[in-house]
Amino acid sequence: MQSLERIEINQAVLLGKPVIKGTRLSVQFILGLMASGADFEEILDECKGIEKEDILACLKFASESLDNELFMPLSLQTV
Repeated sequence: MQSLERIEINQAVLLGKPVIKGTRLSVQFILGLMASGADFEEILDECKGIEKEDILACLKFASESLDNELFMPLSLQTV
């Protein structure tokens, strides 16, 4: 299974947030765990039924989502 095929967006699941397919675990939740310092093994222990490839798919989804965004400064700063 291609990594991004592990992520689904379904309006009936978590109001359309991207989730790991077949779960209610959002990409945002997995990224939040990682940002808090959890490693792959901790996440796999806490979130039964997912695989390392699901976590990697969350990272790839986030990376590709950011790659397609245009960022603008909130305020203009002069140097």
